[in-house]
Amino acid sequence: MNKNYTLEDLPHIASEIISSVTNKKLLFYGQMGVGKTTLIKEICNQLGVLDSISSPTFSLVNEYNTSNKSKVFHFDFYRIENEEEALDIGIEEYFDSSNWCFVEWPENIENLLPLDVVQIHLSILDVGQRTIQIK
Repeated sequence: MNKNYTLEDLPHIASEIISSVTNKKLLFYGQMGVGKTTLIKEICNQLGVLDSISSPTFSLVNEYNTSNKSKVFHFDFYRIENEEEALDIGIEEYFDSSNWCFVEWPENIENLLPLDVVQIHLSILDVGQRTIQIK
């Protein structure tokens, strides 16, 4: 998928992502302020997350419970200083689970990423306009 969207399109974009991906390990790429966390929040809402959704900037990972008793893991590696920090939180176990894993700033743990992932690239086109590319 490669398309332009606005904030009003997010529910449709999130639904399309959930229904079209074959892997639950989603990597979110894009500059600061492009809307990675906002898109993740919408996806989480549609997956039935019961918890408050926020970027785990300092904790590195947030674990959310869903209405169907599954879990969603949300990572933010913006402030990580080295890949050892990700290993310390057990990143491999999270990736080995069958749960959804959403990773912001995956380029900061590049050597630890599984091979079978979905890359979501976001960029700003204009005020209020974004583009999304899913690989």
